[in-house]
Amino acid sequence: MRLASLTASNSDILAALGASAWVVAADHHSDAPGLEGALRVGPDLGIDVAALARTRPELVLASLSVPGMERVVDAVRAAGLPTLVLDPVSVPDTLADIRTIGAAIGLPERAERVAAALEADLRDLSRAYPRPPRVLVEWWPRPIIAATRESWVTDLLAGLGAVNALAERPGRSSPLTLDEVQAARPDLIVCSWCGAKKLRPEVIEARGLGVPVVAVPESGLGRPGPRLLEGARQVAAALAALPVARREAQAQR
Repeated sequence: MRLASLTASNSDILAALGASAWVVAADHHSDAPGLEGALRVGPDLGIDVAALARTRPELVLASLSVPGMERVVDAVRAAGLPTLVLDPVSVPDTLADIRTIGAAIGLPERAERVAAALEADLRDLSRAYPRPPRVLVEWWPRPIIAATRESWVTDLLAGLGAVNALAERPGRSSPLTLDEVQAARPDLIVCSWCGAKKLRPEVIEARGLGVPVVAVPESGLGRPGPRLLEGARQVAAALAALPVARREAQAQR
């Protein structure tokens, strides 16, 4: 089957399903293994639709998890290309998307195994704290942009025993002032800048909030797919090192 993937999250799902070799076109950001034979057709928000069409995909996979992707989807559909558009806002949505893609490409049983394994592995990271730590996941530093209520980050953190410090803010992400970051009272800030070549947690630390900062690659938190497990493990380790966790450990001795 000839597939095209326009977002890194979908490419990661295809790789987990063992279908990377079927991908004939992919966006520039996708770094999943097995895409060496795919034509790169531009960044996710700047897809060269004409080049994409020349690869004759039987199915194009897109995702509205990338803000602004609607315009690209419209152009792909206008070109007459069969398109599957995903729109996950939660961990259950992500698991469902793995199954949806698997069904669409004829690998439903494999997709079920991948989704079930991801769900079980995330569940194994669950931990109870005396007070759920408040975590702010920062997508960009200038202006500060962070994950809000309608983000898979909210579910992911809840599964780890923490809470999204911005869970009361509507939307998937929001620009913030430094005062608003402080008002969110985070116990931990996660530096997971999207599209950045290098994460610089020291930039966040230099704001003077006195909050621990951990760097987690965008591939582990910014992509609703199997690699969320990588980010979850890193965040879980950072949570376990917080003072609230150490107090719990001391109380159990």
